[in-house]
Amino acid sequence: MAAAPSSVPAKGHQLKDISPRAFQHPADRAATAALSSIPYLDTVVRKLIELGYERALRQSFLGSSVRLSEEQLGDVWREHRVAYATLDMADVPDLYLAQFPIANALAIGARRPIVVVQSQLLSLLDAPQRRVVFAHEAAHILSDHQLYRTALLILVLLTRSSRLPLPLTPVRTALMEWGRATELSADRAAALVTRDPLVVCRTLMSIAGGAMVGELDLDAFMRQGLDYKEKGGGLERLTRLMLDLGVTHPMPVKRTHELMEWVRSGEFDRIVGSHEYPRRGDPVDARADSSDAVSFYAERIRDAFRDAGESVSSVGKQLAGWLRREGDESAGEEEGEEAGERGGASSLAGEE
Repeated sequence: MAAAPSSVPAKGHQLKDISPRAFQHPADRAATAALSSIPYLDTVVRKLIELGYERALRQSFLGSSVRLSEEQLGDVWREHRVAYATLDMADVPDLYLAQFPIANALAIGARRPIVVVQSQLLSLLDAPQRRVVFAHEAAHILSDHQLYRTALLILVLLTRSSRLPLPLTPVRTALMEWGRATELSADRAAALVTRDPLVVCRTLMSIAGGAMVGELDLDAFMRQGLDYKEKGGGLERLTRLMLDLGVTHPMPVKRTHELMEWVRSGEFDRIVGSHEYPRRGDPVDARADSSDAVSFYAERIRDAFRDAGESVSSVGKQLAGWLRREGDESAGEEEGEEAGERGGASSLAGEE
């Protein structure tokens, strides 16, 4: 199904030509800058894509999921489209519904993104909360997160199947730190699209709870977040840091407080109410962005990326050799199959 153009935003609400810098979290800005300074990283990421892992992911969803449209769950499809219209994005990616017992959604694909929602998500969330999810994924695509996010998904899947080569471990660590930061930016964008930061917080609470979401109390959840953020001694804070480093997304209670702090800063009202925000193509003040990012991230992010960068650099040649061998073996297998088994099918392992 060809990508459909987005046309009419909900009730005329459109953030015309909005730049992702308008909602970019300082952690995202710092992490993105740090990634660009790591030697070999872009080469590694692009090689992973070239080896066909992205193609395998796309074909997996095409073959095992339901592609939504006006004919297939039209209301859900239109909620998806509205996110792209509101963010003034010309193309709407294909949307797939996959049967899976965990409430989640993801955008994958560096060249031609698709969005996948898991069945439990549609069972759990109401329409306003679904719009939050679609806006969140649209923000990742608008922000051009997809190259690194697709590589991160591939590395996570390889890790689960116990086939992650040692040289790729520091790459995964660096991408996970960056990936967590991008989620905070996408949460802000979801608030802008829905014009309701509290529905974003309710969505995060609902996904965290997973059941009886109509009876959950958002105020209590926000108070819980204060306990996580502020209470406890040094050991508790160290434990929280170690937990944060091991997950692909920031803790939900942390995400709600990061979002509401941004709302209280006045940026949300300035963008939604006055439409004062950076446009695509506006000149970028790199020095101001850098200062803002560094002041937010401080020692934690600099140390994490310094260590990861040194590790990636030291194994760069080893990794390049491994990737070349992997590519040669894949090419050899394809040639053998074409010569000896015409019409046979092969599948690349690495399931969700």
